[in-house]
Amino acid sequence: MTTILVLNGPNLSRLGSREPDVYGSTTWEELVDSLEAAATTSETISVRQTNDESELIGWIHEALDTRAEVILNPAAFTHYSYALRDAVAMLTSAGIPVVEVHISNPHAREEFRHNSVISGVATGVIAGFGTQSYHVALSALRSRR
Repeated sequence: MTTILVLNGPNLSRLGSREPDVYGSTTWEELVDSLEAAATTSETISVRQTNDESELIGWIHEALDTRAEVILNPAAFTHYSYALRDAVAMLTSAGIPVVEVHISNPHAREEFRHNSVISGVATGVIAGFGTQSYHVALSALRSRR
């Protein structure tokens, strides 16, 4: 059984109401439901969200300990969290795939969003396809098995 942790950083629980012109109208609950429904019979998908950097890092450590694959939307932590970057590097160094995901295209937004400290250690990056970015990431993980 493959476990996939879909980990989300700050403010993503506000999907559907937070800047719908940027993030779309899909609610957090709809995103969670769609990802859980996408699990195959040989997968478990656990979708989580936190506004706490240390909790997110703890989930990355859990993925390392259990060898769970990760889809990660670090949200604002993308741009400055070297602690999160180091945790992700532990996963990819251990051969555990991590796909960095963004709902919007950070490169089409404010300049400060153009830099990701996570991308350099992630297995891959998917951005700009709305909440469908998560499903593209799921497909990418499956293609690697």
